[in-house]
Amino acid sequence: MVEIRGETAEGFEPVREAFARNFREYGELGAAFALYLRGRRVVDLWAGDARPEVGGRPAPAVPWTADTAQVLRSVTKGLTATTALLLAERGQLDLDAPVASYWPEFKAAGKDRVPVRWLLSHQAGVPALDVPLRLEDVLTWERAAAAVAAQAPAWEPGTAHGYHPYTFGWLVGEVVRRVSGRTIGRYFAEEIARPLGLDLWIGLPAGAAPRVGRLVDLPAPEGARTGPGGLRLRPKQSVRDAYQDPTSLTARAFASVRPGVDLNDPAVQAAEIPGAGGIGTARSVARFYAALIGAADRHGGAPGETHPPLLGAELLARAVGPVVSGPDRVLIVNSTFGLGYFRHSPTALMASPASFGHPGRGGSLGFADPDLGIGFGYVTNGMQPGVTGDVRSRNLIRAVRGCLGLT
Repeated sequence: MVEIRGETAEGFEPVREAFARNFREYGELGAAFALYLRGRRVVDLWAGDARPEVGGRPAPAVPWTADTAQVLRSVTKGLTATTALLLAERGQLDLDAPVASYWPEFKAAGKDRVPVRWLLSHQAGVPALDVPLRLEDVLTWERAAAAVAAQAPAWEPGTAHGYHPYTFGWLVGEVVRRVSGRTIGRYFAEEIARPLGLDLWIGLPAGAAPRVGRLVDLPAPEGARTGPGGLRLRPKQSVRDAYQDPTSLTARAFASVRPGVDLNDPAVQAAEIPGAGGIGTARSVARFYAALIGAADRHGGAPGETHPPLLGAELLARAVGPVVSGPDRVLIVNSTFGLGYFRHSPTALMASPASFGHPGRGGSLGFADPDLGIGFGYVTNGMQPGVTGDVRSRNLIRAVRGCLGLT
């Protein structure tokens, strides 16, 4: 029996039970979950083994603690998008200006008229690279940025959208670097994480390395493969075919780095990989999203004092309003994006139609819901199949909605 640690405010006990159920029934190894509600943290839970071994010689358990951080996979994209949006909020970045006006090399291969906002909404047409990046390219920012700048679009930019699994980070990150003069990891740390008191990084500091849990790939448990009434949940044949065909845009997009990098490698964790390599605690992911909507307590402030929203109301509305919706050229299902954020949908389930945020491949999830006043952060080291969420996060969402009196 896994011991669930942490706290839940009165009325949120069902969330604790849902978190425990994920360990009992859905293969959870190590995880944490936090929830902010209108300026107050009402859930802060953690449990399991932070550094599990699967296969090979068993290792002593390393208990997940209150301060354990985890690689976030694509949850990182929400941090990356917000960094660019903060520059726009401050009048330093024009989202409607051509990317090439900030990054001249990007105009190659007919991309000269692509505006910055198309990078954020996955409309730029460069989700895959003709020549995949190697590990040494990923660890050298300039090489990765040069590769995405030189890439010809897979479709005419602006005419369709398709999820950019890896390239999103270098596309947006290089614009941030050109505009601010700082790497995206440094800008995020200095302008967002530090003022908010977040344990959240794009590029892990050396001193934080011992706190990071180990990612482990797991098959989905049987309980995660069935829906209500025992209905078996399987991806459409077209989706399975796209992932299995190495020549498809889907497979090529997810293989933009080949061979895939080991996200447990300390050198990779220290690198700035703003599409998939962010690291943080569930508490900080939840606080980050709460801060976006003015629902986080002020760091170092008086009790009950909330932090001002990170973005102004006008820009936030533009950023989270659905920008593109419909068939996704890469995911082969319908997807809905704002400017860098997934929107609540059957594909990316969150708390309500007002929710916006980003899932991470394998299970982690962060989002805000301005109507409900919540910031949600769930991180896991048990990487189950799936790009846009899984049964564990959905169990937590269902419990949170119940505690808020929603069906």
